[in-house]
Amino acid sequence: MDAYDEGSNARHGPDGPPGPSGLAEPGPPDPPRSGIAALSLPYQIGVALALAVVAIGVCVHIAMTFLHVAPANTVTKEHGRAVDDWIYPEFEQNWKLFAPNPLQQNISIQARAEVRGADGERLSTGWYDLSAEDGRAIDGNLLPSHTQQNELRRAWDFFTATHDSESRPVGLRGSLSESYLRRIVVMRLDRDDAAGASAGDGGVIERVQVRSRTTNVPPPKWSREKVSTTPSYRELPWWPVPRDEARGGVR
Repeated sequence: MDAYDEGSNARHGPDGPPGPSGLAEPGPPDPPRSGIAALSLPYQIGVALALAVVAIGVCVHIAMTFLHVAPANTVTKEHGRAVDDWIYPEFEQNWKLFAPNPLQQNISIQARAEVRGADGERLSTGWYDLSAEDGRAIDGNLLPSHTQQNELRRAWDFFTATHDSESRPVGLRGSLSESYLRRIVVMRLDRDDAAGASAGDGGVIERVQVRSRTTNVPPPKWSREKVSTTPSYRELPWWPVPRDEARGGVR
């Protein structure tokens, strides 16, 4: 319905008073769309599907973690193997931080490699302190990655929990923990160019050896407790490296 402008007999429409030409001026433009709304319909559908997949994955992971730490129940008795396959080894849970006797030792993981050069000669590298490398990466880093903080430490805990004092596997997860630790060590040594530093271009890692260095945390000054600060070592046997891992991990 047209309206009249007071003080004049000009007729104008709902878009506003007439312009100089006598036609109604257009209203202000619509604000530009942003975010997902700015995408075309196919991309909106793709984003919605991706968000749905991520949400489902998060829900499944939370459910699996809850079942892993919860007391034994009907679900875990029926599907315990599936829960363990999801959790181990990357997402294993433990309570050592809150135990009555938390860890009072510093454990660093070190590794060395036997390298075959392009001429066929075999050489052994020195020991690489992999834990110290992680420590340097974390020091001063406000947002250190999960890999830098936990990957190597959890791999070693997983290995010691599934092997006896003679480094023999105990249970079905022994071989899994060994291959998991070996792959991490090979990738770290490849990152440090251990083969190239020892055998030059064309050097290939053929075997690796891992050891732990354990030192007791000194007691506070006010304590009368006496502990030895002499480090102790645990050396594992040499492990052959499969060909698909020899250049820095599984290909």
